[in-house]
Amino acid sequence: MQQCATKCATKLDMKVTIENKKGLQKDLKVFIDKETISSHLNQKYDEIKKDVVLKGFRPGKVPTEVLKRQFGKAVYGEVIDKVLKDTTTKVLEDKKIKPAGQPKIDLKTFGEGKDLEYVITVTELPNVKLESFEKIKIDEYVVKIDIKETDKRINQIAQSQKNFVDVDPAKVANEGDLVVFDYKASIDGNDFKGNEGKNTQLELGKDLFIKGFDKQLLKVKKNEEVSVEVNLPENFPEKELVGKKAVFKCKINNVKKSKPIEINDDFAKNLGAKDLKDLKDLVTKQIKDEYKNSLDMIIKKKILEEVEKQKIEDLPGNLVDQEIKIISQGMKEEDLKKNKKKLETQAKKRIKTGLILNAYGEKNNIKVTDQEINMEIQKQMKMMPGQEKIVNEYYEKNPSALDSLRGSIYEEKIIDQIKKEAKIVKKDITKEEAEKIIKEENEKNLKEQEKFISAQDHDHSKEKSTKKIASSKNMTDKKAKSPPKKSKPIKKVSKK
Repeated sequence: MQQCATKCATKLDMKVTIENKKGLQKDLKVFIDKETISSHLNQKYDEIKKDVVLKGFRPGKVPTEVLKRQFGKAVYGEVIDKVLKDTTTKVLEDKKIKPAGQPKIDLKTFGEGKDLEYVITVTELPNVKLESFEKIKIDEYVVKIDIKETDKRINQIAQSQKNFVDVDPAKVANEGDLVVFDYKASIDGNDFKGNEGKNTQLELGKDLFIKGFDKQLLKVKKNEEVSVEVNLPENFPEKELVGKKAVFKCKINNVKKSKPIEINDDFAKNLGAKDLKDLKDLVTKQIKDEYKNSLDMIIKKKILEEVEKQKIEDLPGNLVDQEIKIISQGMKEEDLKKNKKKLETQAKKRIKTGLILNAYGEKNNIKVTDQEINMEIQKQMKMMPGQEKIVNEYYEKNPSALDSLRGSIYEEKIIDQIKKEAKIVKKDITKEEAEKIIKEENEKNLKEQEKFISAQDHDHSKEKSTKKIASSKNMTDKKAKSPPKKSKPIKKVSKK
């Protein structure tokens, strides 16, 4: 009996008929007779019998009828859940259906001692017939950086790093100098919490301590004592003292003046380079990478535009609806209604492009390994020194973020593979030429956005001619990439 029950339970005998087919959506009716369901239940009872302990029965000897009375509903629910999951998976595999999203299950007949009958409603992924990408012609740019640009960037780095040195005690403090002082503050002659400080450093002119404090330290000298009167700021920890006038008695310990940094091998080593020549190489690469990233985005956009030209007869409606929800997040109801057509067009474009890229990835057996994901996470960690633990925990606790990262890597690998098929024309260009290309692309994208805003305003005026049209600038479209800005002065230059 046990042997028969196990055999019956592991075999998923069922009848499947296609009830309805509309476009990519199918309704599949699944019938499983009560004998098969019963064999699944018997197998489950045999499994739990080994572990159940009930008063009056030896371990493993509790009759099945007693188990049914005690655990019948729970066991039936667990068994049916498993049967539904296993049979649904098998139906889709047998019918060679790739679902676009989670199938819906509608139970028609069920219950102990009854046949199981249910309907699977599934939207199928369309069949994508890929065309060759060999005809795509893409210009790939190599930006040549003049040594003058590199020197200019290094000079900016040097100027950003203040080099304060001791000077003659007779020298007075001017704007841009560093003043080192001890202080003790009071309000109406009374001390308060946090009213003392030792060796406080202030670069005069930046007004970073308390507003108006810097100006009162101008022209002070080393060993001089001076009183500074200021109103305590809004962000002062002791809220009851905010806005009150405080007197700071300051003892000037030192006045330091900025000395220009000499750009040499020692300067380069302080930035993590081997020597000045190595620093120049690293900075040149850094500038090139800034332009390369923006130019690569233009190339990627052109490739995706060519991908989107390929034809797909029908798109899964459920995926389009999901994409509309994603790209319209944060939009007001009025803007959502106003931009409905555009959002639908944009969603369809994204879904279509995604389906074509995915089909191409499957055809070329492109996969993303765990090692590639870990490498990308490590790369992000290096870009956020001191916050490595936060980055790591973010991906550990957010599976969706990990899936998104995997998807980004997958897309980049597909784009790289398409580049290998396409006709790539490499062109050496100057920094100025690169900026012109990026600027033109930026202007083109802005015109497209303005055209869309104008069209939406026109449509909206037709619907509500008596109502003034609100601005629709808060679009969810991605902003066009701007020319690379000069990077902020760096403290360390590291080799990638």
